[in-house]
Amino acid sequence: MSSPVDVEVLISTFVTLLVIMDPPGILPVFLGLTKSLTHRQRVAAARRASLVALGVITAFALFGQQILQYLHISLPALQGAGGLLLLLVALELLTGKESEQHADVGVNVAMVPLGTPLLAGPGAIVATMLGVQKAHTAGQYSAVALALLGALVVVWLFLRFASRVHGLLRDSGTTLLTRIAGLLLSAIAVQMLANSVRAFVMGEG
Repeated sequence: MSSPVDVEVLISTFVTLLVIMDPPGILPVFLGLTKSLTHRQRVAAARRASLVALGVITAFALFGQQILQYLHISLPALQGAGGLLLLLVALELLTGKESEQHADVGVNVAMVPLGTPLLAGPGAIVATMLGVQKAHTAGQYSAVALALLGALVVVWLFLRFASRVHGLLRDSGTTLLTRIAGLLLSAIAVQMLANSVRAFVMGEG
């Protein structure tokens, strides 16, 4: 009797999404973007960012191909757009302007840029779309869905307890970590843009 959930697909998809979303790496970015918020607002932002990411990735998993084809958008174009958005966020983190810009928007920062494109970025979207396309049985579809939920639960746990990390690092440590995160995030953004340009040059766009 076959298992209702394909364990191999579950584990491989879960690990792939977890590596792409990188909860430890997103933590300093989250702290930098929400350092002007209260503890309650930061908790709400963690929840909303995870839910937004879940909604966006699920929508693309179900209707991604149709959406991209209808709008005549290629995956490299989506990747390039995500890279540009991440580069803007990285520059804010590096210059220390993120707290000024997001001081009056409350937990809406959880939607953009935290929910998307940081969590629900091109990498996570494409990985989930490919997982759905490769699935042929109910067990495999269930495995992809559970992997996505599991990865986002891990992300939420990291963001939910970010205040404790902030308490340990204090303002000076958080600021240092924010600058380092900005530098790394800018490198990720440039890599995404480079991959997008390369795909266009090779005729894949």
